[in-house]
This record gives sequence, C-alpha cells and structure tokens, in this order.
Amino acid sequence: MSGDNTVRPVSSGGTVTIIYVLYLVGLVVGITSLIAVVMAYVNKGGGPEWAESHYRFQIRTFWIGLLIGVVALVLIFVLIGWFVLIFYYVWMIVRCVKGMKFAGSAEPYPSPASWLW
Repeated sequence: MSGDNTVRPVSSGGTVTIIYVLYLVGLVVGITSLIAVVMAYVNKGGGPEWAESHYRFQIRTFWIGLLIGVVALVLIFVLIGWFVLIFYYVWMIVRCVKGMKFAGSAEPYPSPASWLW
C-alpha cells in the first residue's frame, strides 16, 4: 500500500510537467495545446491535491489563452493585435515555467484561479 502512495505523486508530477511542455510546444505547433488540455481534463480528479491545483491551472490556461488569442486575431487588423499576441506568448511562457517549478517539487500551484501568473 505505501509503495502505491510514493509512486502516484511521481506519476502525477510527470503528467503535470508533460502538459506544461505541450503548452510550450503549442506556441510553435498549435495542436499540442489541444492535446495538453485534453490530458488535463482526463487526469483531473484522479491525482493528489497538489496535482489537482495544476490541472485546474492548466485548464484555465488553455481557455484564457484561447480568449487572448481570439482577441489578438480580431485586433491584428488594427495593429494592436500584435502587442496582444506578444503579451500572449510572454504570458504563456511565464505561466508554464512557474507551473513546472511548483510541479517539480510536488507543490500545489498557489493561485490556480488567477488570470495572470
């Protein structure tokens, strides 16, 4: 029984980190972000509490990022969309790096409901 408890966080940590990496790769190859959010939804509800905060954060990252992307696409014709797009890339990188930092030490994400970092 105790062996199962020690293996599960490592397994969850690997999945959490893979999702963050897929989001980062998604900045270049968009489809991996979709794969990442599906993985987050599938794994949500079955891991330790610290991993659950990351899954919630990752799901919110996808939906908020999609909203920012649509706004950038609409505004790109007025040129301000390029600045929104740059903000999106920085926002996504910061969120993923911070998430990987906490996931690497099996800590919950401190504010998974935040819109910024």
